[in-house]
Parts: sequence; C-alpha cells; structure tokens
Amino acid sequence: MAKVIIWNLVTLDGFFEGETKWDLGFHGKAWGPELEALSMEFGASAGLLVFGRVTYEGMKAYWTTTEDEGEVKTFMNALPKLVASRTLSSSDWNNTEMTADIVGELSRRKQALDKPIYVFGSAELADSLLEAGLVDEVMLGIVPVQLGKGTPFFKDGARRDFDLVEARPLSNGTILTRYAPEGVSL
Repeated sequence: MAKVIIWNLVTLDGFFEGETKWDLGFHGKAWGPELEALSMEFGASAGLLVFGRVTYEGMKAYWTTTEDEGEVKTFMNALPKLVASRTLSSSDWNNTEMTADIVGELSRRKQALDKPIYVFGSAELADSLLEAGLVDEVMLGIVPVQLGKGTPFFKDGARRDFDLVEARPLSNGTILTRYAPEGVSL
C-alpha cells in the first residue's frame, strides 16, 4: 500500500503563497542543493503526483515550457499525475488523469500502488485529504520568512493533532519537518 505524503513550503507565519496566486518569491530563500536533492528523491521514488486544479494549471504551465533541462523537469513531465477537478475532464500534459472524485480515486490508488503518492501545493486539496483520513504524512519546509499576508496552508476548521517524525535544518535556515497525523504510524 502506498503512503500519501503532502509536501509544501510555508512561511514562518503559515502561508504557502503571498497575497496573490502564485506569489511564491519566498521559495527562492529555501531553494538550494539540499532542496534540489530532496526533489530528486521525490522524483526517483514517487508512484503518483497529485494536484488540485489551480496547482495543476501552474505546474503544467511551468514544467511544459521551462528551458531548464534538469532531472526535476524530466520527473515532473514523466511521472503519473492525478488532478482533482470538478471543471476539467482531460489534460494534454503527459501522463495526467483528471478526477472529480479525488477521495474515492486516491483511496483506490493508495491500495493499488506501492510507491509514495505526493500531493504538491494544493491547500484546499490537502485539507480535504486530511479530513478524509487519507494522509499518512505532512512534510513541510518551513522557510524563515514572515509575509504578514497571504494564503494560509492550513484552513480554519477542526483541530488536528500530529506527531513529529523528523525535523532537519537546512544550511539556508529552512527547516524540513515531517509529521504523521495522530494515530498514523509510519
């Protein structure tokens, strides 16, 4: 059975983007050789990438047009991708499927796959998957930036408790954290 792992970069004040969509300037402060190595690990181990519609649109626009010819681009374009969308039913991005029933589809994929399933970005989707009990791990890169305003990664709602699995500082001050939802053993 595959593990569902949510991955995102967030600021110290909990935002995953600034005041406007795709305001991700703070990502530059986190990026470096250590985060690049982590990205390579994701690409080498992933069985499936999962996005919400908005994240999918941004990722597709970037990874299908970037002139960067590195391994991350190769992984992003080659790996199987599943997109949660109630408005889109098809994609021309290589190896991409759409679903209006993300909880049902991801439940099936989790049972069928044996490699990790990574959910990138997609705060609304992450919240839905946490609510459905499908998440095995939340992995956050906490970037030493305070934005003051932006889109929070975690939505208002019910309390959720997590158990710390790992915390590791990077040389640029970013801290990689891994949490399991309480009651989930890794």
